[in-house]
Amino acid sequence: MPLINVKVIENVFTAEQKQEIVRVLTDAMVTIEGENMRPVTWCIVEEVRSGDWGIAGNPLTTSDVKALAAGVTV
Repeated sequence: MPLINVKVIENVFTAEQKQEIVRVLTDAMVTIEGENMRPVTWCIVEEVRSGDWGIAGNPLTTSDVKALAAGVTV
């Protein structure tokens, strides 16, 4: 029973985008494991509080992620 676990910083993705993440990643997994596994392929999108995620010892916030997505160096 495959489990796809995606962690994102809160308030970066809309509900619709998170639903798309679930659909697209499930489809990707099914292309590898076979269509018969779709009913038992789980995908969880978990939100991490802004500032509770760190890279290279530096906390990352929602605004940092939005700036990165816009092409701004953080």
